[in-house]
Amino acid sequence: MKCNVGKSDKVVRIALGIHFLIVGIYYGSWFGLIGLIPLITGIFSFCPFYTLFNITTDSNPKMIQE
Repeated sequence: MKCNVGKSDKVVRIALGIHFLIVGIYYGSWFGLIGLIPLITGIFSFCPFYTLFNITTDSNPKMIQE
């Protein structure tokens, strides 16, 4: 599995994920769990949707060891 999420993309994903989780907790809504998707993809530097369209924002893609 290759990393396909770049540094700036990673920062934005993690920030949005945390934001959605905090807003969900604040309002007591399960909708905040949507924040887990960008958070997890940002932490692991891999987005499965990017592979469908052969997109990468990483300037130097590297393999993720499983």
